[in-house]
Amino acid sequence: MSTPTASRPGTQGSGTDMLSGEAATAMATLRRGVELSPELAKGLGLTIVFAVVATLGRVLVPIAVQQAVDRGIDAPGGPDAGFVTAMVAVTAAGVVLTGISSALMTARLFRAAEHGLATLRTKAFRHVHDLPILTQNTERRGSLVSRVTSDVDQVSQFLVFGGVIAIVSVGQILVATVVMLVYSWELTILVWLCFLPLFLSLRYFQRRLSQAYATVRRQVGALLSAVSEPVVGAAVVRSYAVEARTQERIDEAVDRHLDASSRAQALTAFSFSLGGVSAGLANAGVIVLGVLLLGDGMTPGTILAFAFLVTLFVGPVQMGTQVLTDAQNAFAGWRRVIGILDTPADVVDPGASGTRLPEGPLEITFDRVTFAYPGGPPVLHEVELTLPPMTRVAVVGETGSGKTTLAKLLTRLMDPVEGAVRLGGVELREVPFDQLRERVVLVPQEGFLFDSTLRANLRYGRTGADDAELLAAVDELGLRDWLEGLPRGLDSRVGQRGESLSAGERQLVALVRARLADPDVLVLDEATSAVDPSLEMRINAALDRLTEGRTSVTIAHRMTTAERADLVVVVDKGRVVQQGTHAELVGEGGVYGRLHASWVAQHEPRVDREG
Repeated sequence: MSTPTASRPGTQGSGTDMLSGEAATAMATLRRGVELSPELAKGLGLTIVFAVVATLGRVLVPIAVQQAVDRGIDAPGGPDAGFVTAMVAVTAAGVVLTGISSALMTARLFRAAEHGLATLRTKAFRHVHDLPILTQNTERRGSLVSRVTSDVDQVSQFLVFGGVIAIVSVGQILVATVVMLVYSWELTILVWLCFLPLFLSLRYFQRRLSQAYATVRRQVGALLSAVSEPVVGAAVVRSYAVEARTQERIDEAVDRHLDASSRAQALTAFSFSLGGVSAGLANAGVIVLGVLLLGDGMTPGTILAFAFLVTLFVGPVQMGTQVLTDAQNAFAGWRRVIGILDTPADVVDPGASGTRLPEGPLEITFDRVTFAYPGGPPVLHEVELTLPPMTRVAVVGETGSGKTTLAKLLTRLMDPVEGAVRLGGVELREVPFDQLRERVVLVPQEGFLFDSTLRANLRYGRTGADDAELLAAVDELGLRDWLEGLPRGLDSRVGQRGESLSAGERQLVALVRARLADPDVLVLDEATSAVDPSLEMRINAALDRLTEGRTSVTIAHRMTTAERADLVVVVDKGRVVQQGTHAELVGEGGVYGRLHASWVAQHEPRVDREG
């Protein structure tokens, strides 16, 4: 048996395989979409009943016209006004019933589509947070946002409006064809022959439109990224006077989106024009051939009714090209959303089946831990490390030595490729997320703040905390005077990404959050290099209070942190090469001795040796 093409990168299947593959992909997308949003299929049976009634009702007018002309106006004994009136009344009642059925069908489709896509949007947003860290870092933020917003909107528009048109159109074509066959098989064949070239070209347009709109959806994500990044980084853009270069980048993204959309719309316009040509030929042919067949079982009423039926036949075919366009756009967006949801999470929550952590202080153990990013060399090599509970640990090393990777493994933002990280003897892979996040808290190097009040941002540490608890946490860290110095205290707005506060103040907010969370293990990525000395002293004092009575692991960028720690762990080129107290390691020399000596040389006061 030959190896499937998909398993051999760089190979391409035949044209037939590509066509069948695209059809299979569309069906797979539809099945997967309904699986992820089961609300889409809820109550579908009754919706189809309304669609059938709405479709059948559309042939009432042509039939009524034929009957009114042949048996009412052109009756053997002269015009029969009563018969014509009765036909009009019956047709009016049918049209009202058709309208009600159509409205009910549309409302049900709209409700099912919006509920289903709300579920899809929620799942996609939730899954973004479960994506591998590497995926989040490499995927453009604008692209991720577009998948949860505009891509889902495209699917919504198609399911609500395109779905209505598709259901009614298919039914209308079938019903119109059946009624046309009853009236004249010759004219029916003529109509189908006029539309045969369009039907035969649909597969070609479907493939080209699918490719074109997949490109459009990608360019939408790129455009969002190009616009959002300069908005967030407006201060940097202004500081370095790179407005022109930034505008050029945005203009390029806009142009790429314009080109992609123009190509897709050109295909749409061409396919729609084919429908118009086919419609014109069909209408002309019906009139000409119908007149030729007069007297041979063909009546004026039949010709007139047939003209109406051709309109019912033509309308759906013309709209079908637009539905096809919307479908390709929607399926391109749908596949992008499903692609996010089907990207496996590298860190899986064991949930209720996991193992609870023991109560009390927790010992941290790295048992022969090796870690490597996908496709890259190991950045940690068989790390063996035991951190006693209730210990202040400082992890030091040169940039790129693996310090931050240790912190990410300890907080289970990533899992090791070999070995295990244990907390209180329990491997982290077995600990439910809800308990792990309660017992282990990471304070990042730059605390992220949301555009809200200080109160709302502090409550990310503990959602249900009231004002008294917030103030108690502030007091415990000795920060009441800082809080009272803010314009509105807890009601102060921090701005987008906390831009109304300084870098040091944002770090203070992160420390209060951590105090509210009250974890057993605190992991800190030290960030005091960008603050003034007085605020650094305040942060250090708050850190001392925060780490008291609990295990803390600090990624130390300053040797003063290592000097105050109970235990110093030295990481070099992905390996733990030294550990001990500051005094022990200074006497020992090695990597730590070199790092400390370099630090002292850079920060000791300069002495004027002249004279």
